[in-house]
Amino acid sequence: MARTPSNMLALGTVAPNFNLLDTTTDTFIVLDSCKGEKGTVIAFICNHCPFVIHVNPELVKIANDYKSKGFNFVAISSNDVINYPQDAPDLMTKVAIENKYSFPYLYDESQEIAKAYDAACTPDFYLFNSDLKLVYRGQLDDSRPGNGIPLNGSDLRNALDALYKGELINPEQKPSIGCNIKWK
Repeated sequence: MARTPSNMLALGTVAPNFNLLDTTTDTFIVLDSCKGEKGTVIAFICNHCPFVIHVNPELVKIANDYKSKGFNFVAISSNDVINYPQDAPDLMTKVAIENKYSFPYLYDESQEIAKAYDAACTPDFYLFNSDLKLVYRGQLDDSRPGNGIPLNGSDLRNALDALYKGELINPEQKPSIGCNIKWK
């Protein structure tokens, strides 16, 4: 397994807009249509990455826990499906159903959106406030496949809780670690 860290986009960056295919509804979605009242989590993931497979259960729990608090979640896959056919849109739909995603799973065929977000790995997490300004980017928690640390989503949960309460989010944030995005 490759271990690629997040690039750590600058805090305060405004979320780049997108218009991407939601593989779960077969419709195109723009950022404004999935923006949360309190905040929006954008996660770059893919179907086959062991790091994503590892965090999927906790990502789904967090999305379900925070939706009622005014947060929306969006997942985006930007991998090259020619060389990585297991990440194709039809299989994204299957993965979303199997994992009970309560959020859109978008396909970034051109990879322009991954580049706009400076995404580097899967999973790569971004939390934007109600003005779509970046307040957190980095890891879900310290758990990785095989390291024995249980999943709890503590890093992302702490950022979501602070944003919900109007408190300062700790600017010392750890990069996510995962498989590199499969560029064309």
